[in-house]
Amino acid sequence: MPNAPKTNRAFPVVIVLILAVLAGGVYYWRQQHVPPVAVPAAPPPPVVAAKPPAPSIQYPVPAPAAPPVKPLPPLTKSDPEMRQLLERFFGHGSVQELFVPRDIIHRFVVLVDSLTEKKLPMRFRLFKPVAGRFIVTGAEDSPVLGPENYRRYTPYVLMAQAVSTRTLVNTYIRFYPLLQQEYRRLGYRKGYFNDRVVKAIDNMLATPAVTGPVRLVRPNVLYEFADPKLEALSAGQKVLLRMGPENAARIRAKLERIRSDLTGQAPAR
Repeated sequence: MPNAPKTNRAFPVVIVLILAVLAGGVYYWRQQHVPPVAVPAAPPPPVVAAKPPAPSIQYPVPAPAAPPVKPLPPLTKSDPEMRQLLERFFGHGSVQELFVPRDIIHRFVVLVDSLTEKKLPMRFRLFKPVAGRFIVTGAEDSPVLGPENYRRYTPYVLMAQAVSTRTLVNTYIRFYPLLQQEYRRLGYRKGYFNDRVVKAIDNMLATPAVTGPVRLVRPNVLYEFADPKLEALSAGQKVLLRMGPENAARIRAKLERIRSDLTGQAPAR
């Protein structure tokens, strides 16, 4: 059975300070008590171009709750420690079943960076494909997303709920230097990864609620949402829709707590 709306992986802004330099001056010359002699005016000072807007940070990462007990590994050698971390959070079996446990920091950063886009880059996915067969119900000419699909996301939802938000955020803060380093390596030379994280969270929290059957169309091989407004949503928002309303509500609640701990602010309603 073909996959449905083209995103099928589970989850995980800016105040600009403009610095400008304005240079200028006025040159004076003094007349003597002699017949005035034409004195050439001093050339105007060179125009100093305004500096480009300096990157600013809207959501600074909070300070660590405690000093780290050991230094971070180099980014290129971080996978062993990241795998141990995932297994400590979710268990060895779940990590092997649900994650792609290599290049973990790179995959996480790419995932976050892509959540607000239309598609997730499957080549660098952090999670394995959602288990189970995609189920469509309804008439052939009016297919509907089968509610049975929602259960396919239950392991991810339970996994997210099982981890203490405070522990999750503290761990994120500890490894943030590596995440930021990887974000710069993606080409965001002056970007701040935590701003991107909060933007992705806000985007997912803005997912519209859908009541009633979720109708689909199949213009080609893959199913899409029949409602053009739903099909135009971001990849992260489509993931929430495909989880079903109950699972999505649980993930929203978790994202709100994460956002609050990261920013000290409640999300805008």
